Amino acid sequence: MAQGERERVATSLAGAVSARINASLAPVDAELARRYPGDPGTRQPVHTVYVPGDAVAADTLRSWGDRALDALDAHAPDAASFAAVLGLPDELAGPVYSRVRAKLEREPIEDLRIDFEDGYGTRPDAEEDQAAARAARLIAEAYAEGAAAPSMGIRAKGMEAPVRERGIRTLDVFLTGLTAAGALPDGLVLTLPKVTYPEQVTAMVRLLEAFEEAHGLAPGRLGFEIQIETSQSILAADGAAAVARMITASEGRATSLHYGTFDYSACLGVSAAYQASDHPAADHAKAVMQVAAAGTGVRVSDGSTNVLPVGPTEKVHAAWRLHYGLTRRALARAYYQGWDMHPGHLPTRYAAVFAFYREGFAQAADRLSRYVHRTGGDVMDEPATAKALSGYLLRGLDCGALDTGEVARLSGLTRADLEGFAARLPGGLTASAS
Repeated sequence: MAQGERERVATSLAGAVSARINASLAPVDAELARRYPGDPGTRQPVHTVYVPGDAVAADTLRSWGDRALDALDAHAPDAASFAAVLGLPDELAGPVYSRVRAKLEREPIEDLRIDFEDGYGTRPDAEEDQAAARAARLIAEAYAEGAAAPSMGIRAKGMEAPVRERGIRTLDVFLTGLTAAGALPDGLVLTLPKVTYPEQVTAMVRLLEAFEEAHGLAPGRLGFEIQIETSQSILAADGAAAVARMITASEGRATSLHYGTFDYSACLGVSAAYQASDHPAADHAKAVMQVAAAGTGVRVSDGSTNVLPVGPTEKVHAAWRLHYGLTRRALARAYYQGWDMHPGHLPTRYAAVFAFYREGFAQAADRLSRYVHRTGGDVMDEPATAKALSGYLLRGLDCGALDTGEVARLSGLTRADLEGFAARLPGGLTASAS
């Protein structure tokens, strides 16, 4: 065939064939769009801090930051000593340490949950009523004063029969007080613990619907996290993945799945000495959660370690190494959030997160730039990889591991560009490059 000559194009199927296929798949298309809308594109906190309802105070955020800084001063007063404890390479030691200190001064907690469940226990009703009302006031004041964490809320008792009425009342007292103070804050988060059956998730939906109706709120305004802390929440009696059913039962209100390390481990009979987020039982549960949540817009959070960095320096360093290693392990498995139980965990939470993003951002920015500009390289990336690279850089920017200027300098892309590549189309399809 001569150069420039056009190929003859022929087809065999009538247009009606395509039309019939489109019509037959229309319900599937709609179902994909409804069930798998993709990531919401909002900021995901790197951790959640739980503080009992009777212990939270107006200065809790600042107090945790100051105590974390005190721990650094006492046990790793400079970049070299901190890097030596954690095994950070020389090129990361200074940037990570300086960013950790800056984070603790500026935004020590990204997500605060005032706890009325395990961390609070059983109290007289009048006492819990007062504590719930006080929690509402403190959160409202924090947002009004511009001193709030990016996300804040409460964990009330769950839908189990013995505590159900108390949990409903605590949630009602809290939300009523918060609503009376003004518009509900965008960063409000509610947590539903000890879920075993999807019907308990449905009950939470009905409860929030009733509150929205009572206060004239937009339907769906209130979402919630589901805590996965029981074997029944992973595998139902009939062998189905119950956690997938729970996402469906939430009717679009579920924002995340949070793994409860110690309740889940105990439920399976794991001895106390081996209850940890890297136990094989924990890995199995989180893998099921991750697959069930993929593409739904529901995020997954890892659990915590109960080994606290307290006492002499040797013990603090050992606890820091453990926490740092568990956090890095979780990040590599795409669990971008976890729980922190003590101010001393904050330095290693942020060190692990910052090191994770800083050690890979130059390569990620370069790969994304090559993908966008169709230039050569030793890796052939596809649209799905471009989405993953963009998401990686955006998470690094959100938490403070990366700066907009350095990412733009290496990638040639703005934040808006990154958000465009990270966006998902209905049905979980990846946006293609253009």
